[in-house]
Amino acid sequence: PPSATENLRPGAEQKVVFITARVHPGETPSSFVCQGIIDFLVSQHPIAKVLRDHLVFKIAPMLNPDGVYLGNYRCSLMGFDLNRHWANPSPWAHPTLHGVKQLIIEMYNNPKINLEFYIDIHAHSTMMNGFMYGNIFEDEERFQRQAVFPKLLCQNAEDFSYSSTSFNRDAVKAGTGRRFLGGLLNDTSYCYTLEVSFYSYILGGPTSAVPYTEEAYMKLGRNVARTFLDYYRLNSLVERPLAPTPKTR
Repeated sequence: PPSATENLRPGAEQKVVFITARVHPGETPSSFVCQGIIDFLVSQHPIAKVLRDHLVFKIAPMLNPDGVYLGNYRCSLMGFDLNRHWANPSPWAHPTLHGVKQLIIEMYNNPKINLEFYIDIHAHSTMMNGFMYGNIFEDEERFQRQAVFPKLLCQNAEDFSYSSTSFNRDAVKAGTGRRFLGGLLNDTSYCYTLEVSFYSYILGGPTSAVPYTEEAYMKLGRNVARTFLDYYRLNSLVERPLAPTPKTR
């Protein structure tokens, strides 16, 4: 259909989903989740094709490459926890944040671009499952809208827990990507931290913990990508295999 690549026509208004990962170098599961998102989006899967036609995905898969290279757990080469410096990143001390933030601000100021989602992927050392952190807003309707994506993700991913998902404005988290961009962007943008457990997720009863594997993390990434199909109500556009024609008598 002519509307299929509406988002990509020159001069068209673009809906952008911005994803970042690995700002904390020790949180390796975040890289596998991000890999799952990327692999799915560039695949031949019919859902991936619809997503590429309607949305623009910007992905920075590793915000702390020097920390990863050095084997640091939380800090960059210069000893900074980058996830506390979004408010005023320095081009020499926090170059990756500075670059990503400049790009986000440019997009935000571009009337042809709607920056609709920002998702920063982390790993959690004490909690199980995948879950999200969102922001708190005075506006009740905006708050309710923000809960839609994690609720849909919960339906798609057996290891994602909506009950562990929380919305906060903890002062300690003020310099994080989610909090800073949640304050900067307007009320049609949704900013989340996606957390995934370092070790396991629970299926069924509280005793049935399943250890995470690299594949399970990547599957969560695929499910995050698929959830945009539900969120934007694009399901009807997915090409389904043709059903066999019923034999006429």
